Amino acid sequence: MNTLDKELEILEQIYTQQDVRQRDLAHVVGMSLGMTNAILKRLTQKGLLTVRKVNNRNIMYAVSPSGVDAIAKRSYRYLKRTIKNVVDYKEAILTVLEEVSSRGFDHVVLVGKSDLDFIVEHCCTKKELSFSHRKEFADPAEEDGAFYLFSENHAGYGQAALPKRLQGDLFDAAHAGTTGTEANYAYLQDVLVAAGF
Repeated sequence: MNTLDKELEILEQIYTQQDVRQRDLAHVVGMSLGMTNAILKRLTQKGLLTVRKVNNRNIMYAVSPSGVDAIAKRSYRYLKRTIKNVVDYKEAILTVLEEVSSRGFDHVVLVGKSDLDFIVEHCCTKKELSFSHRKEFADPAEEDGAFYLFSENHAGYGQAALPKRLQGDLFDAAHAGTTGTEANYAYLQDVLVAAGF
């Protein structure tokens, strides 16, 4: 995280908590007390922060209107970047699901907690594939003929982490420079890496 990000993070902390000490700010943003002090001085010089001395030991900080504007601009940039990422992830997942569908699968099982589950579900709907989400790999007989997509947060990564019925040749085929769709599973992490993320 660069200095500008730290400055904005400190501004946001002061804006949301209002009565906050330098030591608390340093702890929350993960910086030394000296560096936090330097950033607070810089924010004051830029007019993003106002300082009022309460007594000899206590100083009160307040975010100025310019500071509030800086926070809003950062939030807008973050939102734009997030929306772009969602669109890019969706395209990568759609590409894989198109291949999955062309191979005759009609059901996709997302295994593990995923920050992208809503995108995978949306893409399945768009490709007319049924979708289910499992915290852990279920009994293979429950969803025979399904394509398994292991989440980006799946515990473990690689052959040892795979359920026994997916280990062996399927694993080797899936990791020979592809996203794994030759087999009946893929790692969401591989899908995104193959798409350049």
